[in-house]
Amino acid sequence: MDATLRDRAEELARELADGVSTQEDLRNVLGVLTKSMIERILSAEMDVHLGRVPPAAAALPPADAVPSLDLAPEPSSTGNRRNGHSRKTVQGDAGKITLRTPRDRNGTFEPLLIPKHGRRLAGFDEKIMALFAKGMSTRDIQELLQSMYGVELSPTLISSITEAAGEEAAAWRIRPLDPVWPIVYFDGIVVHVRGASGRVSQHTIYVALGVNLDGRKELLGLWLAESEGAKFWLNVLTDLKNRGLQDIFVACVDGLTGFPDAIRAVYDRTKVQLCVVHLVRAALRYVSNKDAKAVILGLKSIYNAATLLEAEAALETFAQVWDEKYPTISKMWRAQWRDIITLFDFTWPIRKAIATTNVIESVNSVIRKFTRNRKIYPSEESALKITWLAIREASKKWTLPIRNWKAALNHFAILFEDRMPKQTS
Repeated sequence: MDATLRDRAEELARELADGVSTQEDLRNVLGVLTKSMIERILSAEMDVHLGRVPPAAAALPPADAVPSLDLAPEPSSTGNRRNGHSRKTVQGDAGKITLRTPRDRNGTFEPLLIPKHGRRLAGFDEKIMALFAKGMSTRDIQELLQSMYGVELSPTLISSITEAAGEEAAAWRIRPLDPVWPIVYFDGIVVHVRGASGRVSQHTIYVALGVNLDGRKELLGLWLAESEGAKFWLNVLTDLKNRGLQDIFVACVDGLTGFPDAIRAVYDRTKVQLCVVHLVRAALRYVSNKDAKAVILGLKSIYNAATLLEAEAALETFAQVWDEKYPTISKMWRAQWRDIITLFDFTWPIRKAIATTNVIESVNSVIRKFTRNRKIYPSEESALKITWLAIREASKKWTLPIRNWKAALNHFAILFEDRMPKQTS
């Protein structure tokens, strides 16, 4: 935007804002500004269509142009010309806006900003899906839009907007993946789903969250199952491999039955590490509140040990202190010791990267947040779609690498030198 046009826009905004004292006044001001801007752009699109100005010039209409007036009616170089306006009402963030859209004599004008049969401004559907992803029902969204924006949408229309996300989610679930992922976290959260018979049963939404070579998080896949087992996990891992994921350096899991063996069957060179957060959380189920802090410190001395020998000694010490009161904990840790001690194959930078709680917990918190608002899902497909919408909304904040990633990557490059992708210039 050039300086003159910007000054005129600011002046108009000041004039319109003068006397604004209520939310309704503000909404009306936003509506006027939005209407003016859209009509200018539509007029510029028509100029391009008629061949009167090059596309670059159309992006910046003259500062003194009045959008409500037609330009000169003489035919363009194409023989076509303007033919007045038609009225069209669209939904936007500021409520309903009635626009004067230009017409051409030949009837060949197809606006890009608002397609011929479009009734909602770009971004409006996205906002509805964002509200839906945050756990709001269609009725809640309907009431919010009515109270805040004066927009009246039927629950059926809102449902149709969110249903459109189903196709996008389906395409996302089969998208190709990069061949190498240094770390992949696998986890699951229980939800209640109504089956085809009408019976409500517990299902688990399983999540695969990867950390790529740039250290950024990315959701790799979602699966839903009523029961788990070796066959189910093989299907999950085979799906990832068929989509291009050929190698995982470290797979972090939460102790799900049969999962470590399934990982080794599909990715035979992958190191499997049980998630420390889940191990501690599982142990605390058996611990009274007054002992919780001391038990956590004892477990921390195990997984924060510098070497495997120190970790084994710390486990023995823990057992001596707590076995009489809580014998289940040391027994549980010894049974899974093979997949707990993977940590000690790595240097501290890698250990810190794979043990961080923020990576998988950020996804879990998103899922838990909206499952609290939806006690029962009407179908398996609905549960997957809504989970995907929620995580997609949350992933907009995943713009930075995980903490201390560069140090971890340097150590990965040394330990897995033969498996790191070759740098291309």
